[in-house]
Amino acid sequence: MAAAGPLLLNLRSAPRGRGPAAASRQSTALKRKLQSPHGNPPLKRKCKPSVSTFQKCPVEADIREKGSSSQKSLPKKQLTDNQNKSQKSKPSVKTSSLFKNNPEIPEVHRKAVRQVQENVFSKDSFSQLDLHPHLISTINTVLKISSMTSVQKQTIPVLLQGKDALVRSQTGSGKTLAYGIPLVQSLQGMESKIKRSDGPYALILVPTRELEIIVKTGETLAQCMGGRSLPSSHRELALQSFDIMQKLLKPFAWIVPGVLMGGEKRKSEKARLRKGINILISTPGRLVDHIKSTECIHFRRTQWLIIDEADRILDLGFEKDVAVILNALNAGRDTRQNVLLSATLTEGVTRLADISLNDPISISIADEIQKAFQPASQIERQASSSSNCMEQENFAVPEKLKQYVMMVPSKLRLVTLAAFILEKCKFEKHHKMIIFFSSCEQVEFYHELLLKVLSGGLELEQSERSSVSSAHLQFLRLHGNMEQEERTEVFQEFLKSKTGILLCTDVAARGLDLPQVTWIVQYNAPASPAEYIHRIGRTARIGCHGNSLLVLAPSEAEYVSLLASHKINVSEMKMEKVLLSLMKDDRFKLHRPRSKPCCLGMPCRARCCAGVRAQKELVPFAGIRRWD
Repeated sequence: MAAAGPLLLNLRSAPRGRGPAAASRQSTALKRKLQSPHGNPPLKRKCKPSVSTFQKCPVEADIREKGSSSQKSLPKKQLTDNQNKSQKSKPSVKTSSLFKNNPEIPEVHRKAVRQVQENVFSKDSFSQLDLHPHLISTINTVLKISSMTSVQKQTIPVLLQGKDALVRSQTGSGKTLAYGIPLVQSLQGMESKIKRSDGPYALILVPTRELEIIVKTGETLAQCMGGRSLPSSHRELALQSFDIMQKLLKPFAWIVPGVLMGGEKRKSEKARLRKGINILISTPGRLVDHIKSTECIHFRRTQWLIIDEADRILDLGFEKDVAVILNALNAGRDTRQNVLLSATLTEGVTRLADISLNDPISISIADEIQKAFQPASQIERQASSSSNCMEQENFAVPEKLKQYVMMVPSKLRLVTLAAFILEKCKFEKHHKMIIFFSSCEQVEFYHELLLKVLSGGLELEQSERSSVSSAHLQFLRLHGNMEQEERTEVFQEFLKSKTGILLCTDVAARGLDLPQVTWIVQYNAPASPAEYIHRIGRTARIGCHGNSLLVLAPSEAEYVSLLASHKINVSEMKMEKVLLSLMKDDRFKLHRPRSKPCCLGMPCRARCCAGVRAQKELVPFAGIRRWD
């Protein structure tokens, strides 16, 4: 209290000589300084308060009050002029963070490689083979095929002689007919006419993704199936093979084909097995389940074993489960004809060939073409180091397939994908596209997002603005977690449509013959070059034209070199050119002129702003905020 006395005296004596008004104003300002509105203690000061400091504070407060009052007293016209000057001093365009802070896109260094290409068609016709006249007529009229492909020309005579074969040929080269035609020719010409009650004379296996699910859980096939249907990645392949066999068997109605696969009740499948199936097409998991739980199934008359897409059967190390099927076949009959078919050659195929084939004939169209361009010494060196050849296998690609790669930073992947879909399927039109993703969740997410933004939804509200904007895009999805009925419906719908976009996982990567597909987009890079080959094989089939696009992040640039090591050559497509297509859509245009160039080197209204506007429509549905 002793120190407080002089302080109060000085405060009281300070306003002397300035009049009562100045004294009252000074005391009021001091109270405001020393007391907060909520009764809290005053803020700490950097230096120790002194009398002189307190004397200067009222003066500063007066200056602030005078300044604010002078601003209030300015006329409105002068205020608006000041605001306009401050706005002009600021930049007129704010570049979105969508186009900032992205990693530099590296230059794609591609080695000059000569791609391995197969001659798809041959000059020979089916009439030159010793086939039944009705079978030749069915091929020409029902399947509308007149000449054989190269793989059919080499495979059919070998299989008609009753020999085992290991067939390797590019996707879309007609491998299904290569084994289907000699199979039908063999069964229809048997001395004793086939009866439905005889059971299966031929077994055709197609791979499934059930194997991948089981390897993660550590269960066996029988435990995992156990009355439940698992998602398979090649049920559509089983249906497709069944459809081809039905067409080939049209003149031979006494031979009955049938299919077993997940997604259907076992009770109905058992009923079909009791009635009799002569050509049985099945997935491995479903067949193992029936072998262990269905008494009516037997293989006493089975003369053919055909394994399609053989590289996936033992790809994950399921020798025991395949052994169950082979043991059941061997118990029923000692001798049979075995055929393995695949577009790629892996260690799994060689192991499967060792345990299932008897003195097989190897048929590889790509190897024969390579031998024609290589000297004999190099061929001998390759034959002596088969293990090294397995690691650096050179894959054959369709001759009329154009392959592209595009480097896209992570932030721009979504808007670039939307721009590419608009460019190819909306403005150019007459395109049919398949987009591959790495998971079922991604397919669901992007399907819902693109369906709401690019097709219907927001677009229908603005259909009156432009006839181009009112174009309808059809989005479909296909993945292993869907119900079998829905999968089949989607597969048939996309099969019959002339345009549309199918978003899918690797369920559609192998064996499926989807006509008129002009673009394959791989949004996520495949795990291996072999999977890359199977994905792009959904287009440019049987001599048709096709295109593929691989989307890579800048950190994934080395993937191009990996493809080059397997004789796969890709051309670079620039992301900036794809983003330009956003300006063709009225929703993403800016309707007021802006001349300031943006970060992409063009006027802001041309590309950057269009990308931001597209992102602003896409991202709210994703629940993400990535723009300023």
